[in-house]
Amino acid sequence: MAAFTLPDLTGRTAIVTGANSGVGLATSRALAAAGARVVLAVRDTGKGDAAARTITGSTEVRRLDLADLSSVRAFADAWSAPIDLLINNAGITARELRRTADGFESQFGTNHLGPFALTNLLLPQVTGRVVNLSSQAERMGRLDLDDPNDERRPYQQSPAYNRSKLANLLFTAELQRRLDATGSPVRAMAAHPGLVRTEIYTEAGPISRFIVRTLGQSPEQGALPVLYAATADLPGDSFTGPSRFAHMIGEPELINRSATARDEQLAARLWSVSEKLTGVRFPLAPATGQAS
Repeated sequence: MAAFTLPDLTGRTAIVTGANSGVGLATSRALAAAGARVVLAVRDTGKGDAAARTITGSTEVRRLDLADLSSVRAFADAWSAPIDLLINNAGITARELRRTADGFESQFGTNHLGPFALTNLLLPQVTGRVVNLSSQAERMGRLDLDDPNDERRPYQQSPAYNRSKLANLLFTAELQRRLDATGSPVRAMAAHPGLVRTEIYTEAGPISRFIVRTLGQSPEQGALPVLYAATADLPGDSFTGPSRFAHMIGEPELINRSATARDEQLAARLWSVSEKLTGVRFPLAPATGQAS
């Protein structure tokens, strides 16, 4: 496909989580260059301020720790303006079992439950799109919703990461279903950045780090599927990713997802479990007036 270019985003507001480095910073730079006001939602505001100084355009830095639901609620409570783009970019991987401030397994908590809570808390202000960063690692993901926080099974880094990325796609699909049921014009999208040289791989094994150093693309290239999902004329619940090398590098395009990621019953059950764990519910009323 032809090279993707951003439209004029003057007057739009975008929130980008994890925006102080990697794909999040590259996404923020591109959005600001296109005229958007970009809010860098970051754990460390010092690093966020340093990142903002490298961006040409309108920026603001606000603290957000997706591994702490009190921080998520504080961020949402302090927000009152319309949001054109909510880009749930922040994500982690962890070699050893860690817990979030609320006791969740860290990858599931940070990569899924935090963005789930943030999105639903901010949704009444969202006017455009929600973009969730996922990965083709979802194809290897297996969700056990009877043990979502690795309390009974031995912890393993890659399976835990894969589960969190599968959860991102299931969340996107169920969010779009619920938005459709309310008659909302908001679109929920997912994006796979591909193989990108970013800090997340510092927690990966030596083989993965070597592959990324050798074959990985730049954060600017990795941001392209995110920007494509955020601004291109695509239907809700689209999944975008790179076009070449098994969707690991190249210009952005629509890509497929696993059969598990298309399982509507699993998506609905994940939503129910996520509501129970976070205490956050879908905030919009259905168009029919019936409970969703």
